Amino acid sequence: QVQLVESGGGLVQAGGSLRLSCAFSGRAFRIYAMGWFLQAPGKEREFVSGISWSGGSTYYADSVKGRFTISRDNAKNTVYLQMNSLKPEDTAVYYCAADREGIYGVSMVSEGYEYWGQGTQVTVSS
Repeated sequence: QVQLVESGGGLVQAGGSLRLSCAFSGRAFRIYAMGWFLQAPGKEREFVSGISWSGGSTYYADSVKGRFTISRDNAKNTVYLQMNSLKPEDTAVYYCAADREGIYGVSMVSEGYEYWGQGTQVTVSS
């Protein structure tokens, strides 16, 4: 059974930075593609970023390109999301997700992930 635990959320002013972490346990981390999604109040969950099992391929939503960076440390079973130049519209609950990486690579839709964390709140004030 895979377990994901996010941390690092909080309140930050616009223009500031946060680094989210997601600790993975229960299976061999290195075979899982990882993703970050956000969900704002009253809205659907949406893709933010994804990374392949090796870390060699990364993907970003257009809204965060150039501001957010995803990375992973397979020795520490952890995936990170470095968020810079934060905007009020980035305010949401951020979720970490995992799925065994298959031939189609990293999914950019929530249906492509089997395991989810509990989420961490990010609030950006103007």
